[in-house]
Amino acid sequence: MQVQAGETVGFSVLGSVRVVRAGAELNLGARQQRLVLAMLLARAGSPVSLTELVDLLWNEDSPASAANVVHRHVGVLRRLFEPGLPTRSAGRYILRELSGYRLHADEESLDLLKFRSLSRLASRSLQDGDPESALRHSLDGLRLWRGRCAAGLEPASRLHPAFLAVEAERAQAVREAADAAERCGRLGAVLVPLRQAAEQHPLDESLQSRLLLALAADGRQAEAVEMYRVVRRRLAEELGIDPGEELREAYDRLLHQRTPPARTASPPPLPRPAQLPPDLPFFTGRDDLLAEARAMVARTGGPTVLAIDGMPGIGKTSLAVHLAHEFAAGYPDGQLYVDLRGYDGRDSAMSPAEALRGFLGSLGVPQDGIPAELHALAGMYRSSLAGRRLLIVLDNCRDAEQIRHLLPGGTGCLVIVTSRSRLNTLLTTAGAHPLPVGPPSVEEARATFLRLLGTDRSAADLAAVDAIIAGCGRLPLALTVVAARAASLPRTPLAQVVAELTNLPGSLDGFDGDDPQTGLRAVFSWSYRTLSAPAARLFRLLPIHPGPDISIAGAAGLAGVPLRTGRALIGELSRAHLVSEDRSGRYRTHDLLLTYATELGEEHDSPAVRAAAELRCLHFYLATSYQADRRLLTSEYHPMIEPGPGETPLRFTGHDDAMRWFAAERPVLIALVGRAARRGRHTEAWQLALGMQHFFDRSGRWADWTTTGEVALDAARAADDLVGQARMHRSLAGAAYFRHEHETAIAHLDRALELLARVGLPGELTRARINRVMILGAQGRHEEVVRTLSTALGPAREVGDDKLLADALVIMAASNAALGRADEAVHCAEQAMALSREAQYRLGVAEAWEVLGQARLARHELGTAVACWREAAAAYQEASAPAPAAEVLAMLGDALAAAGEQDDAVRAWQEAVALIPYAQSRTGQRLAGLLAAVTSGP
Repeated sequence: MQVQAGETVGFSVLGSVRVVRAGAELNLGARQQRLVLAMLLARAGSPVSLTELVDLLWNEDSPASAANVVHRHVGVLRRLFEPGLPTRSAGRYILRELSGYRLHADEESLDLLKFRSLSRLASRSLQDGDPESALRHSLDGLRLWRGRCAAGLEPASRLHPAFLAVEAERAQAVREAADAAERCGRLGAVLVPLRQAAEQHPLDESLQSRLLLALAADGRQAEAVEMYRVVRRRLAEELGIDPGEELREAYDRLLHQRTPPARTASPPPLPRPAQLPPDLPFFTGRDDLLAEARAMVARTGGPTVLAIDGMPGIGKTSLAVHLAHEFAAGYPDGQLYVDLRGYDGRDSAMSPAEALRGFLGSLGVPQDGIPAELHALAGMYRSSLAGRRLLIVLDNCRDAEQIRHLLPGGTGCLVIVTSRSRLNTLLTTAGAHPLPVGPPSVEEARATFLRLLGTDRSAADLAAVDAIIAGCGRLPLALTVVAARAASLPRTPLAQVVAELTNLPGSLDGFDGDDPQTGLRAVFSWSYRTLSAPAARLFRLLPIHPGPDISIAGAAGLAGVPLRTGRALIGELSRAHLVSEDRSGRYRTHDLLLTYATELGEEHDSPAVRAAAELRCLHFYLATSYQADRRLLTSEYHPMIEPGPGETPLRFTGHDDAMRWFAAERPVLIALVGRAARRGRHTEAWQLALGMQHFFDRSGRWADWTTTGEVALDAARAADDLVGQARMHRSLAGAAYFRHEHETAIAHLDRALELLARVGLPGELTRARINRVMILGAQGRHEEVVRTLSTALGPAREVGDDKLLADALVIMAASNAALGRADEAVHCAEQAMALSREAQYRLGVAEAWEVLGQARLARHELGTAVACWREAAAAYQEASAPAPAAEVLAMLGDALAAAGEQDDAVRAWQEAVALIPYAQSRTGQRLAGLLAAVTSGP
């Protein structure tokens, strides 16, 4: 039948190529056919010559039948758009020109033309002096984009001038939107499209400069500074140039706080997480599943959960991430992603509570405001999502129970779940739409393999290609490994690869192509057999490592080799595609490869060898934690953990270096504490937990500090280790103090004091008493603080620990200042300052300046107090402690505001916000709200 008068056809090229007829998305067929349509759409009504289309499909090596193939593709497309169209009829949408074809469309039927129309309106409004209208039109146009132009048709869509020209239009539209947003004080409104454009054009300084200003205007000064450093380094390394005038001027405005604040009296914007892993650059196929998912999401009242299930290695995560990137533009409040480790094989599945804690932190909930109980976590999570539109990917789910608490309560969010099991419970309880993933079609598998192979030899032996596809059971993971192997041996006939696949001795039992999973051992063995003996040994040991990924140093520690050797071995595994570098310097192995490595380990390595590697891994991390903890020490003379028998190739140059290591290895260290406790290595368990204490303190990870400390405390109890128990009680008191659970902190310290007295550790006993007094001060019991410390200063002097004595004097000075005893406070602070300087205790100097400022303020000496706090902030930064520096600047701003010095107060608050490394802290949120209120005007 012909298309009826009311039956519209809509075309999309701003993202993946899509055509919707009468409300239903059409299957556009094979890749070449979609490329032809993409070129016609990108030209948007201009003629495309037959020569151009042939070159697009075959480059310079086109067959004699190329022109006929193009004509055939056009004929199929015409009949798709207009069912029942006679074979030789002229189409209503694709018109024949003298030298080629032209698409007939208008701005109502083609998103590119609609985008251009809105861009013209935006430019005209900006020229007419109406930035609000310009911004509105610009954002309306940018919302039409669902990804890169002709996404899914790479590499042509990333290389051909027609598609690059459309991408350039998008970049220009983003620039103009940013200019309009800046003129009307709403740079935050273009932050998301600016980020996307800047990522796609990393060397475009005009985009980078606008992104820098938008970040600064959104209150993200620290991120803006780091972004400028990254761009400057990239320009130097890739182009050998320095930043140009525009980018330098934007950075200068940032440094001198001349960036326009957002014009709004509302609270600061909620965080917009963007946690999606990168989309596969050569994702192909799955057209039916993509169309089904799009139709479900677009349907009014459609499901809020897409449940993707299928066998291991079938491509569930790739499909989920690809869909998520396509749908992301429709969920402006951000994207959340978590790997739930449901079928990890190495470690226990992630608990719902752990996943919720991570999500809540990303959604802007301060660490000290996150509850511990599961139902409270779930309630806070759903409350945080209320009224927001986020896209949430729950990857590698074990069962429906694992994610029951992770589902939003409303309908504004979209959840994409992947699992190896069919989650039938979700279908009935959450109205989920199932997307079962089977093997790709033969055509899709062939396209995937040929693209990965990347050589012309495959065209000469399509029979061998089809045999490989059959031998791999069309499993995407297996196809990837086979193609990599074949590409690395360009002179080996594909027929020989087929023979190895089907006849390799020792292949998986029952390997006959019917069950793709059984073919993996043979496929993986090709890469494994190319390894040197040391690299093969490291591969077999990888499952022993407990974290989600591993560093080069961690691999060296696991294998017991020098760092240089570890780097070479990881490089060898990476080249063999047995590990992948997901983040800089950190390597991940697919769970099926780890299963294969486990089998190899059990076959080739004795239990004693594997146990020795596990112990080596533990001792490496304990030794490295010891070195990192030494760099973070504040008031203790020595670490309270032992370096142990292990060795570490890592040395840390300062606080920042140590903090970065702890942050990267946090999941590994937490897992090791639990494993050491389960294995009966109780001393290593509590010492490893205690070694993370200063990291938890500075990073504000109070929940991790508490849960890890409780595991370690149980381990010390199991070993009847009184020293370990005492130190863990004292550590847990610190975690409770920062969570404002003062009674719990007191209880832990009282038990620590009792145990320290029994084991005879007078220095730690005195410091624990000082810790207890500090908590009394937090409770406002200042008279008790002064009275207790007055009697404790004598023993503190007898211990001979000047740092300890300085800490006690700082606490006493603060309480005296709070009680209005300014002279006593100044005297105590000056003594603390002298002791800290003598001991080269930089944090102590900073703390003394801070409390001296409080004392001066109690004397009503505002100018002197401000000077003291400035000194304190500088001293904290010199000690690599930006968080307390920010707290001091916040206090300085509060005092100035109370004195009516509003402009100076705002500058102090802005400095504080730029320094706070963990923006979701209570202070960070409070200051963001203050700045939004005072800078928005009446």
